[in-house]
Amino acid sequence: MSTDNRVGPPHFGTEREMLRAFLDYHRATLAMKCEGLTDEQLKERSSPPSTLTLLGLVRHMAEVERTWFRRVFEDHDAPMVWSDTPNDFQAAYDGSASSRAEAFAAWEAEVAQARRIEHAAESLDAVGYQPRWEEEVSLRMVMFHMLQEYARHNGHADFLREGVDGVVGA
Repeated sequence: MSTDNRVGPPHFGTEREMLRAFLDYHRATLAMKCEGLTDEQLKERSSPPSTLTLLGLVRHMAEVERTWFRRVFEDHDAPMVWSDTPNDFQAAYDGSASSRAEAFAAWEAEVAQARRIEHAAESLDAVGYQPRWEEEVSLRMVMFHMLQEYARHNGHADFLREGVDGVVGA
């Protein structure tokens, strides 16, 4: 991995500023974990029998970003990114036929949409509808949910990256 160019979250700020900054920090962490690796390295399964790969994590997080922002706040019927089956989150993990360019383009597009949606919301109390749960949810809940998704998967990314080339840290 190259130099850590992530912008750390502030020590002070409003709830929304803190949530936004921590989420962006976690997004940058996932990108950093994949930095400098070839398509083949991004597809390496470093902990058999698990099929989890760094590329699969990027694809999964594209799906998660879409599901929790676009589908909740704008288009409940937006199709999944990687599957024709609604709520099939496992399909994203199989990046064997994918490339860095394809996976990162999808993920970056969904992150941009998520940021746009979050910035346009009047407050963290904005209400969306989670079609999978058939329940309303607040933007605050979505932001917290996204933080835990990234935190968990960045932990996986740490382990995967170490298995690929021995790089550890941050």
